[in-house]
Amino acid sequence: MNYLVTPMAKPRMTRADKFKQRTVVLRYRAYKDELRLRRVKVPEGATHITFVLPMPASWSKKKRETMLGTPHQQRPDVDNLHKGLLDAVFKEDCQVWDHRITKVWGVQGMIRVEPIENENAA
Repeated sequence: MNYLVTPMAKPRMTRADKFKQRTVVLRYRAYKDELRLRRVKVPEGATHITFVLPMPASWSKKKRETMLGTPHQQRPDVDNLHKGLLDAVFKEDCQVWDHRITKVWGVQGMIRVEPIENENAA
């Protein structure tokens, strides 16, 4: 399933963020609200989640063509993207047991959630 939502990492927060109006925290809360509004579903296991992060508009056309679909190897970290998604989808994410996480460059921000086929099947 593809969800056309630009992925966002969970920011580091403190207790004060419950009443402070920091921009990064407000954007993160809006991101979680959007995921809930779009009814994003993530199974607890056997799932491959791909975060497609949009390429900067400042990149040349040639660089954009070269980087399309290649691994995204800079910030945000993959674990923070995953945590941001899980916090929006699950009340408690302790039941999640098997996720493969990938992040790549793309034209548009997107989250892909796909089942992992049984690798041991004959």
